[in-house]
Amino acid sequence: MITYIYILLLTCFLCLYRMAVGPTPPDRTVAMDILGTILVGFCALMTVITDQDWYLNIAISWALLSFVGTLAVAKFIEGRGLHE
Repeated sequence: MITYIYILLLTCFLCLYRMAVGPTPPDRTVAMDILGTILVGFCALMTVITDQDWYLNIAISWALLSFVGTLAVAKFIEGRGLHE
C-alpha cells in the first residue's frame, strides 16, 4: 500500500510542475483537474488503509468541488461568464 502512496505523491508533484510551468492556460486547467482526481484517489486509498469511512466523504466532496471548479475555470478561459 505504501507504494501506491508514493506513486500518488509523485503524480501530485508532476501535476504541480505542470500547473507552474504549463505553457498555456488549458494545460494548467487540465493539470488542476488531474490533481483533483489524484487527491480523490488518495482519499480512497486512505479509506482502505485506515478503514475509516469519513475519508470517502471527503473524496466525494472533493470530486464535486473539483468538477465545478474545472467548469468555472474553463468558462473563464473561454471568455464567457458563468451565467451563459
